[in-house]
Amino acid sequence: MNPGTVLDDVLAAAPHAIDGADSLDDLDRVESGLLGKASKIAEVRRSMGSLDSAERPRVGARLSEVTEQIQTMLAARRSTLEIEDEARRLGEERIDVTLESYVFPRGSLHLIQQTIDEIVDIFVGLGYLVADGPEAELGWYNFDALNTPPTHPSRLESDTMYLDYGDPDDELLLRTQTSPVQVRWMEQHQPPVYVVVPGKVYRQETTDATHLPVFHQIEGLTVDEAIRFSDLKGTLAHFSRAFFGPRTEVRLRPHFFPFTEPSAELDVSCFSCDGGVAGCRVCGGAGWLEMLGCGMVDPNVLAAVGYDPETLSGFAFGMGVERMAMVRHGINDIRHLVDNDLRFLRQF
Repeated sequence: MNPGTVLDDVLAAAPHAIDGADSLDDLDRVESGLLGKASKIAEVRRSMGSLDSAERPRVGARLSEVTEQIQTMLAARRSTLEIEDEARRLGEERIDVTLESYVFPRGSLHLIQQTIDEIVDIFVGLGYLVADGPEAELGWYNFDALNTPPTHPSRLESDTMYLDYGDPDDELLLRTQTSPVQVRWMEQHQPPVYVVVPGKVYRQETTDATHLPVFHQIEGLTVDEAIRFSDLKGTLAHFSRAFFGPRTEVRLRPHFFPFTEPSAELDVSCFSCDGGVAGCRVCGGAGWLEMLGCGMVDPNVLAAVGYDPETLSGFAFGMGVERMAMVRHGINDIRHLVDNDLRFLRQF
C-alpha cells in the first residue's frame, strides 16, 4: 500500500465526514476515526520506520500536511457546533425577563376610614383643625365637664363600659363619645376654637342591624366671640351639601343634650327620592333623614374649662360615621361594615 495514496484518500474523505457531524460528540467520533490510534493516518505513522530512507522525508512531510489540514477542518467544525450548541442551550434555559412579575393585589381604605377622611376634609376646608384624645377616659372629661350630672342614666354600668367603676372622683372608662376631646382641647388652648374630632367610641349596646358596641364618631366644636345659632345652621348646611349633594336641604328639630343649649337634631332632605316618594329605599317616604345632633355650647361647659361664657359662645355637633356611610351608600345593616366580607368591602 502506497502511504501517499492512503493519505490522499483520507484527506479527500475528511470534509464529508467532518461536515456530517451534527454534534460535538459526533465530531469527537469523526476525529477519532481520522486521527486516532486505529486511523489510517496512525497506520502510516507507524509504517514510517519500514520506509526507504529516500522516501521517508517525502511521506513524513505529506503526513504532517494532511494531519494539519484535517485538524484545521475539525477546529472550524468544532467552533460552529459549539456556537450552535450554546444557542440551543440559551434557548432552552432562557428566562423571559420581559414577562410581568406577580403583582399582589392592592388594598384600599375601609369604607369607614373613607367616610372619616371625606368628612374631615370638608371641615378642614372651612379652617377647622383635627384633634384627638385618649379612648380610655376619666369620668370627669366624659361626663362632668360636659354638664352631665351623676344621676344621668348614661353613667350607669348598663350603658357605659367602665375600666374602674365606683369612685366618682376617679372613674376610668372607655369613652362613650368624642366630646371629651373638646374639653381637653379647650383646657390646653385659648379661643378661638375650631376643631373636629374623629375617633372610636364605646357603649354597652346589643349588636343588631343599627347598633354596635364599638363605632366611630366625628365631633365638631366652635368657640369664638359672637357665635350664633345661625352660624351653626350655616356650617352644617354647607357640610350637608358637600357630603350629600348641592341640592340637599336641611332642617333643625328641637332636642336635648346635656352639654348644649339650645340643642337640635339635624335632618337632611332625602338625596335618593328628592323628597317624600312613597317606598323610597333610603327615607321610606318620609322625605327627611335624621343625621346628627348639635346645639350651642352650654355656658357650664365653657366655665368648666376656664372660658368666660359672658364673652364667648360656641356650637358643637356630633355624628356617627357608620350612620353617615350607611345613609350615603344605602347600607341596611351596620354589621356589614365589620364582618370583613371582601365581597361587600370591594364595592367601595
